[in-house]
Amino acid sequence: MAAVKGEHHHTIPLSVLLKRELASEKTERPEITSGQANQSKKGEDLTLIKSECQRVLGDGVTPILCLGFVISTALLLYSAIYTKENLLNNVLGAIPTDLNRDEWIAVLPRALVAGFVKTDKDFQEKVQTSGTTVTFVIIEGSVITVASVGDSRCILESADGGLYYLSADHRLECSEEERERVTASGGEVGRLNAGGGTQIGPLRCWPGGLCLSRSIGDLDVGEFIVPVPYVKQVKLSSAGGRMIIASDGVWDALSAEAALVCCRGLAPDAAAAQIVKEAVQFKGLRDDTTCIVVDILPPEKTNPHVSPVKKTGKRVLKSMFRRKSSGSPPQVDGGYLEQDVVEELIEEGSALLSERLDSKYPLCNLFKLFTCAVCQKEMKPGEGISIHSGSYNNVKPRPWDGPFLCVACHEKREAMEGK
Repeated sequence: MAAVKGEHHHTIPLSVLLKRELASEKTERPEITSGQANQSKKGEDLTLIKSECQRVLGDGVTPILCLGFVISTALLLYSAIYTKENLLNNVLGAIPTDLNRDEWIAVLPRALVAGFVKTDKDFQEKVQTSGTTVTFVIIEGSVITVASVGDSRCILESADGGLYYLSADHRLECSEEERERVTASGGEVGRLNAGGGTQIGPLRCWPGGLCLSRSIGDLDVGEFIVPVPYVKQVKLSSAGGRMIIASDGVWDALSAEAALVCCRGLAPDAAAAQIVKEAVQFKGLRDDTTCIVVDILPPEKTNPHVSPVKKTGKRVLKSMFRRKSSGSPPQVDGGYLEQDVVEELIEEGSALLSERLDSKYPLCNLFKLFTCAVCQKEMKPGEGISIHSGSYNNVKPRPWDGPFLCVACHEKREAMEGK
């Protein structure tokens, strides 16, 4: 198109535009501070805090800061150490490299499932029999994504005092659905037989006697103890909040409310130490007791340790997750008024890979015909097996209905489903 005579056009160098975008992005990002504490009984808890996990966006604009937190508790440390060293890379390796930020966040839950299953599969191939629970958190801007197997847990308190549970407890005592899945896949569920018909202790899965229905490792128990994580993804308002990630040594002694109350007003390091102290004082040091506290704060907030006023009763119920509305948010003076609401984006708990690895996100590169959706192995044309093959929906998959699994990952999926 020809320029209008007399009109002057000023071009701005691309590098300047990129710097402006980076500066804008930084001003919108919350400040994140964390602290951790531990009292060890058996030396079985491990943690990972990785605050410099950078990834380049598909458009090449700027790296994105992610934080990964892992708490692993294991009978033997082999699986916990292996998970700590490999899980994050396996998750990031399952995400296509050419996505923008919104697309990256949208596919993260699917990548977490693939990363957990790959970590479990690779570890079991080393013929190690230990197992570990994992609560794994990635914070990208104001979006928090949590994936968990086992009984370590993650909770969130928003700035207005709302309490949110971001993980699931996979103890067999807690879920009839998980008990039914384990028995349908070939396991048995029952308490320890002390003789004379007396049964004691928590519900356990046999063989093996594990009281959890999901973990990474545990080859000696059975493939029906699956590594497929429960995943919840939420978006904080600009007001931020406080997150607590802790092992069962904390949660066996303290409720979520008690943990938040006992550390209110303290910096993350001191808060984590106080939670561990309270848990040990309540029940004694019977188990490894590990806690990570993460504060997610507005960049301009100068006093990060002022805690919100706690809501009680009906006020807490009213502040529970509110799903994304199809309407537009209220506007004030031409801008949007952002309420202090924790918005639930995704909650997925199924143990079936056909449900968890499928994606309705409209990106063709999520359905790569020649890459295994779990281990990312390159496959020859026609070699991959559709994730829908043999699923319970009685719908015959078409040859192009992905995602696809390699033979080894398909066999693992069949084993986990008791086939």
